[in-house]
Amino acid sequence: MPNAREKVLVPEIELKALGIQAFQGLGLPHADAADVAEVLVLADLFGLSTHGLSRIESYGERLQVQGINARANVQVQSPAPAIRLIDGDNGVGPLVGMHALRAAMAAAETCGVGIAFARNSNHFGPISPYGLLAAEAGYASIIGSNATTTIAPWGGTDARVGNSPIGFGVPNPGGKHFLLDMAMSVVARAKIRNALKAGTAIPDSWATDAQGLPTTDPRQALDGFLQPIGGHKGYGLALMVDLFAGLLSNAAYLTHVKSWVDAPDQPQNLGHFFLLIDTRRLGSTQWLAERMNDFAAILHDSPPADASRPVIQPGEIELARMASQREHGIAIDADVLALLQKHAG
Repeated sequence: MPNAREKVLVPEIELKALGIQAFQGLGLPHADAADVAEVLVLADLFGLSTHGLSRIESYGERLQVQGINARANVQVQSPAPAIRLIDGDNGVGPLVGMHALRAAMAAAETCGVGIAFARNSNHFGPISPYGLLAAEAGYASIIGSNATTTIAPWGGTDARVGNSPIGFGVPNPGGKHFLLDMAMSVVARAKIRNALKAGTAIPDSWATDAQGLPTTDPRQALDGFLQPIGGHKGYGLALMVDLFAGLLSNAAYLTHVKSWVDAPDQPQNLGHFFLLIDTRRLGSTQWLAERMNDFAAILHDSPPADASRPVIQPGEIELARMASQREHGIAIDADVLALLQKHAG
């Protein structure tokens, strides 16, 4: 019997089937469970295990206390040819995300560009799986979501800004897509917790103490706030994501977003946005492939400062992990596997 921290290799088809069964066990209809598993298994394929099927724990707890609606009736409105408004009915985030992605694709197929604004949603996983699905269908994308507040406003002393992720994707037909998926903090809180366990100091650019002052003490940092990337510029970018994902979507924004940790039984009303461009309207797939390959080659040809770390473009590491795990099986924690099997019944 493997211990909880050991990794178990599971073929993709088996893991996806188990994920679907587990979310059905938590009350989702089969089609909805399949949407959720699609996003989370892609996250695991990319090696983003903190945002993959391990989320069965937090999603499952909230489903069981009815903080998330297992039988969500997701609605799509079309106020203009290129705009879609998605009401997630407090459904599981990846379900709402997939509905929004498909709606944005439909708008972009008609108009060449399409945007979907989603509200009444929850944590929707990482952005790169949606970026990949869009790229494989020929769409360039800008996708964002707001989040629970963990960042102080620039110069402020309390958490009023979410660590809101944004992602960009550009397809390379038959090649490696460009996929950038980033949050707004310099590092995740997990890295600060690891420094505390190791008894080491942290760079003063990672976080502030409770008074909003930069600190190298991980304990003070955990009582304080995450620092945004690029200082005031990252703060501005975080606000822009929340304006699009939260305010324009008619979802919650800034401190109106409830914490799923502090209030697991309450709807979060998270918002997302999906902006897609149909690259086939810009030129042939051969045209795009040639330009994307040249774009990557210019970057790859830069002599690396460290010979063991060649220059790459965003997405290459994740796509390489996906190819490897599709061949050899997806590495998943034994305790996550056990929880999936428990919910699958």
